[in-house]
Amino acid sequence: IFMLVYVDDIIITNSSGQAISNLIAKLNAEFPLKNLGKLHHFLGLEVQPASNGGLQLSQTKYISNLLTKTNMSNARLIKTLFAPSTKLLADGTNQAQDPQLYRSVIGALQYATITRPDTAYYYS
Repeated sequence: IFMLVYVDDIIITNSSGQAISNLIAKLNAEFPLKNLGKLHHFLGLEVQPASNGGLQLSQTKYISNLLTKTNMSNARLIKTLFAPSTKLLADGTNQAQDPQLYRSVIGALQYATITRPDTAYYYS
């Protein structure tokens, strides 16, 4: 049995549904639990069963919400923002217009690339 615990969320998996039910019953005898049924979302990841018995992970909703938050949902797609040899220069300001939004977006992008490294190195 594998258990993934994050704060007050728990994912339990095993090839035996009976083993999972037994563990949930034992945990529920000690702690009040709320069974949310089959896994659909967890920490920004969308989870769907795959045809081969595995799981299909996606962050479409997470990234869409991030694009909406930054008013970039209608942005044009390009392969790379700058040529690799581009040098960035300071424009004389030391602060972002909204530092809290900037920190939030940077954290969200870090989370997206850490949980799905294939999105950090996308080539078409």
